[in-house]
Amino acid sequence: MKNIALYIVFLLGFTIGHGQVAEPVRWQVRTEKLSETEYHLIFNASIEPHWHLYSQNLPEGGALPTVFTFEGAGEDFELVGDTKESDPVTEHDPVFDMELSFFDMNATFTQKIKLLQAGRKTIRAHVEFQACDDQRCIFDNAGLAFALDGGKAEVKQLEVDGRSALLSRKLKLDLKNPELLKGEDREQAGGNSLVAIFVLGFLGGLLALLTPCVFPMIPLTVSFFTKQSGTRKKGISNAILYGTFIVLIYVLLSLPFHFLDSLDPEILNTISTNVWLNIAFFVIFVFFAFSFFGYYELTLPSSWGNKMDSASGTGGVIGIFFMALTLAIVSFSCTGPILGSLLVGSLTAEGGATQLTAGITGFGFALALPFGLFALFPNWLNSLPRSGGWMTTVKVILGFLELALAFKFLSNADLVEHWGLLKREVFIGIWIVIFGLMALYLFGKIRFPHDGPLKKLGLPRITTAVLVAAFVIYMVPGLWGVNLKLLSGFPPPMFYSVKHQESDCPLGLNCFKDFEEGLEYAKVNNKPILLDFTGWACVNCRKMEENVWSVPKVYEQLRDNYVLISLYVDDRKELPEDKQFNYQLESGRVKQIRTIGEKWATFQAINFHTASQPYYIIITPDMELLGPPQQYTDTETYYNWLKKGISGTK
Repeated sequence: MKNIALYIVFLLGFTIGHGQVAEPVRWQVRTEKLSETEYHLIFNASIEPHWHLYSQNLPEGGALPTVFTFEGAGEDFELVGDTKESDPVTEHDPVFDMELSFFDMNATFTQKIKLLQAGRKTIRAHVEFQACDDQRCIFDNAGLAFALDGGKAEVKQLEVDGRSALLSRKLKLDLKNPELLKGEDREQAGGNSLVAIFVLGFLGGLLALLTPCVFPMIPLTVSFFTKQSGTRKKGISNAILYGTFIVLIYVLLSLPFHFLDSLDPEILNTISTNVWLNIAFFVIFVFFAFSFFGYYELTLPSSWGNKMDSASGTGGVIGIFFMALTLAIVSFSCTGPILGSLLVGSLTAEGGATQLTAGITGFGFALALPFGLFALFPNWLNSLPRSGGWMTTVKVILGFLELALAFKFLSNADLVEHWGLLKREVFIGIWIVIFGLMALYLFGKIRFPHDGPLKKLGLPRITTAVLVAAFVIYMVPGLWGVNLKLLSGFPPPMFYSVKHQESDCPLGLNCFKDFEEGLEYAKVNNKPILLDFTGWACVNCRKMEENVWSVPKVYEQLRDNYVLISLYVDDRKELPEDKQFNYQLESGRVKQIRTIGEKWATFQAINFHTASQPYYIIITPDMELLGPPQQYTDTETYYNWLKKGISGTK
């Protein structure tokens, strides 16, 4: 899964293909004074012929977006809005085989700032970017300076001293038969497909149908169209048009994520490892949960609904559109949290805004489907259950699910920063409490503010309660270290435990988290190396470890035949001061390597030309590749790959 943080990816310093233009993109800067305290900082990029500089706003899975950072922002000056860019070209990119936005020949980026303290004369900025031609790519950054007083601003260039040069050389491997890397498929076998995201959105829409904001509207709206349209044929066509508009309205919600210049591309790429974003989503999901519990309502301004309702009376196609828009607005208190979950889930997955559109389309389609079906088959309305307290029960269940998901985001932040707050047992314990409370609620033992009198428990509610209680019982052994395969990828890894662990490696295997140390061990023991590029917040990495590595025949291969080196590319822990260094790219630019994650992300990039995890390499101690790379896959494929790697050493 390509969920590595953007700040790590920008450390990439490698070239795809043979040869490289020294500087395919050259930057010039100028300032434009707007007032005594406000300025425009203008970046002009000159691009070599046949090369592309990529936009700030890109889907994940392809090129890296251009990103600007400003030293001291928020201290004695502030950024006003986002960095604007000139109009890019959007078309199919043959390098990445997908539709991307990029610039040819030149590009202009503009950032407005406001001084908070007088006397600032220079603004220093950094731009990190990717540029490609038809055969190769470079990843680079540039340090730039703006003189606010009209003079000349100089940027102090980082230097590569002898120690940095030595540490930099150690990152580059002298690989034998590197052609095995070329046939690699850019798409991961386990990546979330658009179809899967659509289905998840569709399921979310079905849940929204069962809420008290939407369900009562189905018979009322269908009856309106069938009775007020004059003929049955007209009623059916109006109901189908109404459903079509519902889908369209929800799809339109996703369009700003494709086109607005103000969209921060970092949201689409760093959600899995950015600590503050994960904490923010934890808070948001808790807020959603308590709205579903009935402690408050999430509502849009009532004037919006009133205006849309008035507009729906105009008749014809326009009136039907506003009827659909009215439904979307008045049902927000129920659909908003579900859509929020879909938003976050899509933006953390590969594909970014494209997957968001697929998910929201599925959501809107599920909401629209009953209006068309019941218009075609009005007798089915008689089989609909009556509105009642069961819809409140559905909302509360959704609230518990939102609360459980909230702790997954908090866990991501905890893992990356090594706070030790949500060790595996603590996380599982919290989920046991959440789902235990859900079971008690379903059994009628606890109540929430908007619950009506509970006369008796129906069969569906009892069945759901029993299933939830069974799930709670299933989780209990996890408190004592049992591998909960049904939850793989959600709790922290098994070695992130409150109990003392002899090994902090997956499944208690003997592993190394430093390449040089693992390499020395492999040389002494004459064993091949399994190089495991992983991440603390990588869900697919946990799934591979808990579902594939745990299978006895795979585990035995890893334990007996390989030296496992696990390199965490999202580890925020700083390297010891004597291990920090400056790395010089082939373009001549210098980047700082300060954290463990920065080091191993750069190591992966310059040697294997990729930034995705999980990513596995089998290699001998003398740097001979024993096969093509492997990524997220099934047990048999992975086992056969390991067996083939061992056979290559004999």
